[in-house]
Amino acid sequence: MNQTLVRPIVTYACETWVLKENIKTKLKLFEIKVLRRIYGPTKQKDGTWRTKTNEELKRLTDNKNIINYIKAQRLAWFGHVHRMPDTIMVKKVYVWSPAQTRSLGRPKNRWEDDVKSDITKMEITNWKECIINRTKRKKLVEKAKTSLKL
Repeated sequence: MNQTLVRPIVTYACETWVLKENIKTKLKLFEIKVLRRIYGPTKQKDGTWRTKTNEELKRLTDNKNIINYIKAQRLAWFGHVHRMPDTIMVKKVYVWSPAQTRSLGRPKNRWEDDVKSDITKMEITNWKECIINRTKRKKLVEKAKTSLKL
């Protein structure tokens, strides 16, 4: 139920997000709160009720948490953008580089850097081949949805 009703609303346009740690934390907390509400409490043998633990909720959802879902959606979009012809506006914006330099200080995470770090964490060395081949890309995206390395 969470994956069909709540998740699409919460993750609308998530393909373009740069995930910062505070956003990840908020999304995880929200998902656990919704899952506890959906699955409800557990009745114990002595007749008392208790809330489900995070581990129980992970088992019920097969480790398909919202962060992995977002990262998988970004990988799918990354592959889609790379396969686009150079004449499409989205591809033009993706390959465009600004004339000005960045300001001093710590550089902000860019979307492409975030996606490439996900690819590195999944230990994929031939990512260009994977994203061009549609069947390999689909397998990669499905692997990312349940990956514990992300």
